[in-house]
Amino acid sequence: MSSSAVLPPDDDLRSIAEAMATESRSYLTTVTEVAAGANPEAALPLLLLAVSDLLAVGARLGATTDVVPVERFEPDVGPDPDVEPLRAGLANAFEGIDEYVEVVDPLLGAEVAAATVSGDLVAIAGAVVQGLRHHERGGVLEALWWWQFSYLSDWGERASSTLRTLQVTLAHLRLDVDDDVATEAEYDALQP
Repeated sequence: MSSSAVLPPDDDLRSIAEAMATESRSYLTTVTEVAAGANPEAALPLLLLAVSDLLAVGARLGATTDVVPVERFEPDVGPDPDVEPLRAGLANAFEGIDEYVEVVDPLLGAEVAAATVSGDLVAIAGAVVQGLRHHERGGVLEALWWWQFSYLSDWGERASSTLRTLQVTLAHLRLDVDDDVATEAEYDALQP
């Protein structure tokens, strides 16, 4: 165990680390269940909640002063998990609605790029699981450093884009109706 793993972070950092570990586990459970095809009717709402909850804790990381472990290297926590089955399951779950377009950097211009919900969900999972592996080994500062760094450099942006896409998809599914259905509903609403 590295010396930075035994240094106790202050109470605020420990609180953020515990919240991040909890939300990481919850997020990983949700995306795994969606990829497995469990409860497909609830997949979008469940992912909307899981990504939102993870982003809420991530925002705390982004607003916190930089977390810097004493040692300037990341301890090896073993090989990266194989995420290809997760990616394939999510791509299957989002077949037909997986791809979307996003603005690459809204501060630098209007350049757009193609993205996929499944790819983003897996990238987020890979980032949070890396921090979780440090956390579960007692490396709280390493976990915080990793989560904060990866939030600011990648998964925070991926999650924000994905959250918007999930919300827009859900809105289309619930609000887009055939004109005949809308007219009939309006007529019924006006009848005494």
